[in-house]
Amino acid sequence: MTQPTLLILAAGLGSRYGGLKQLDPVGPAGETIIDYSVFDAARAGFGRVVFVIRRDIAEAFAARIGGRAAGMLPVDYAFQDLDDLPAGVAPPPGRTKPWGTGHAVLAARHLIDEPFAVITADDFYGRQAHAAAAAHLRGLGDSDADDFCMVGYRLANTLSDFGGVSRGLCRRGADGRLDHVVETLDIRRHDGIIRGRADSGEITLTGEEIVSMTYWGFTPALFGQLETLFADFLTRRGGEAASEFYLPAAVNALITDGRARVKILDCDAAWFGVTFRQDKPRAQRHVAALVAAGDYPSPLRGQA
Repeated sequence: MTQPTLLILAAGLGSRYGGLKQLDPVGPAGETIIDYSVFDAARAGFGRVVFVIRRDIAEAFAARIGGRAAGMLPVDYAFQDLDDLPAGVAPPPGRTKPWGTGHAVLAARHLIDEPFAVITADDFYGRQAHAAAAAHLRGLGDSDADDFCMVGYRLANTLSDFGGVSRGLCRRGADGRLDHVVETLDIRRHDGIIRGRADSGEITLTGEEIVSMTYWGFTPALFGQLETLFADFLTRRGGEAASEFYLPAAVNALITDGRARVKILDCDAAWFGVTFRQDKPRAQRHVAALVAAGDYPSPLRGQA
């Protein structure tokens, strides 16, 4: 049975956070959220971790994160470069940042040829999410190239107390699989009411909605599909200085075209992350409680 790979997107600039949140400690012995993701992945049955990072943070990242991760799983690196584009295509004048999460996943296309999961560096997903994704990916056969998965969280368990967040609201089809992800912006709770902003305007939410927190499971077939979608995206929007090729939008397109089936893996755990700098003390309290309960050792290093 093939061990899946964990692909961690860690190239973000952290503009809302105000720094490289990927390197910020939240654990009692200085562990980062990434450290806990790798630890959970190792005990769930993942066989390797691949980090997508920027070249300008490579040295600091390898020293602060890579060494500790390598004590739990084999580690590889992919670089999200602005000019990693189809032949004959160049970035528009004035563009300074890469092309979003879909482009970040493509950065690893030459490193992965087994089923893999995709997560972000600043989200603490929890043991349940990694175990569910690993079980799905390990169970795939040769005929399941288009069978993907997504870990879905209850919206109320994913909000920040310090500002609006973006979430992908998930619609289920008649077969129970993912039908569509609706990107919803500036979701926040005010006076007990949760509101967000979609293309149709402001919407009111119950908190029971299932949302995507960028925990996806794929087969290597995704890379060829992404390359085609990315080329089309560049034709339409490549001249814009700030356009982004989002992974959820790519998955939506594949579902609509009948080229992918996405199973929703429901997760009851309380997600937490560090979208804003004020989120850090809350994340530290959550981790401390999990350590005290025996869910994680302290220090974490090398004990997966």
